[in-house]
Amino acid sequence: MSLLRWGLAAVAAMPIVQEGLRKPVSQRPVSDPESRFADLAQGRVHYRWHGPSEGPVALCIHGLTTPSYVWDGLIPYLVTKGFRVLSLDLYGRGLSARPRGLQDDAFYDRLLTDILQDQGITDPVTLFGNSMGSAISTAFAARHPARIRQVVLCVPAGMGHDLGLGAKVTQKLPVLGDWLFHLMYPRTLKQGSQAEAHLPTSVPDITRRQPEELRYRGFLRSVLSSLRGVLATPREADHRKLQGQGIPVLALWGGADDIIPIACKNRLSAWNPDATHIVIEDAGHGLIYTHTDTLWDQLEPRLLMD
Repeated sequence: MSLLRWGLAAVAAMPIVQEGLRKPVSQRPVSDPESRFADLAQGRVHYRWHGPSEGPVALCIHGLTTPSYVWDGLIPYLVTKGFRVLSLDLYGRGLSARPRGLQDDAFYDRLLTDILQDQGITDPVTLFGNSMGSAISTAFAARHPARIRQVVLCVPAGMGHDLGLGAKVTQKLPVLGDWLFHLMYPRTLKQGSQAEAHLPTSVPDITRRQPEELRYRGFLRSVLSSLRGVLATPREADHRKLQGQGIPVLALWGGADDIIPIACKNRLSAWNPDATHIVIEDAGHGLIYTHTDTLWDQLEPRLLMD
């Protein structure tokens, strides 16, 4: 019986021990010479500017687990178009700080408000969101319509998503859910990255780089916090506000996406009949880096510059 108790205790302690062994983000190497940091109200944020010193600003907001480098294949196209592109790592990802607390609408609204103020951006911006970043973009645009030129939503969350049974269970359970998530999700993330290893990509080594997030403390906590926060909120009210405010919305979908199913397109159309849609039939959830050229051919004519 004693051995059984010790065994159970060891299993129970495993996620805690593993998290403690992970490195703090302060020890993460900075390899990009363009990297910059802003000390904002909720912590330090890593960001990069790309392109000309003048021109309309495009603010790129990544998804649940993959930091701002997810945009690196698309950014050169945006720069050629004339955008000044600002990409940043959300809290808990990449090189940004790992504050505690629920990562809900108010949390991300504060982050975007702070980074725009810190960078002195006062003119309307084009928001580019990928997956969870689309939910963040939609919520922010609905609350700050005067700051928005256009919203571009890539494989947008907020209409329904399938992250698997494990994510659904851990999203609902406090304490036990935290333990299960820290124990199970690393394997899920690695398997998801490996499943994309055979696909073409405009972001070098992206399937190798994604699991590297697991090496750093606070990443898993931040992912779970977003699942329980911004990703737990349907975006119907926000999309209806965007239509009423006349904010142009462009949505890009992967016809083979098994995380944000193409059926969500009809839901968004019902909430905002004015939204424009682009479907890349053979693309999955990694649309912006697996089908960058095809995406750009259809996206470029629909981007607003004036």
